Amino acid sequence: MPMGGFAAAAPAAAPAPVEEEEAAPAAQEKTLFTLTLKSFEASAKPKIIKEIKSMLGLSLVDSKKFVESAPKQMKEGIPKDESEKIISTMKALGGVVVME
Repeated sequence: MPMGGFAAAAPAAAPAPVEEEEAAPAAQEKTLFTLTLKSFEASAKPKIIKEIKSMLGLSLVDSKKFVESAPKQMKEGIPKDESEKIISTMKALGGVVVME
């Protein structure tokens, strides 16, 4: 019977490395990001409003309010490649978007 006690103790030590392995993927690269409109050039405001309107599907009035209330979260749970496209588009128009 004492051997059974030792055998039970050995598997209890095995789950500890598994927990460490599960913690490692969390430290790896994020796959989904949140985009936040931080600021924009005053001269680019109409272009930014039009882009926000088409991107988020808001009305013109809501898009204007959205842009004027920057910094404001634009989208959440966006893959990295799509996030980079949105950031480059907004940067070209004169907006500053941050990927978090």
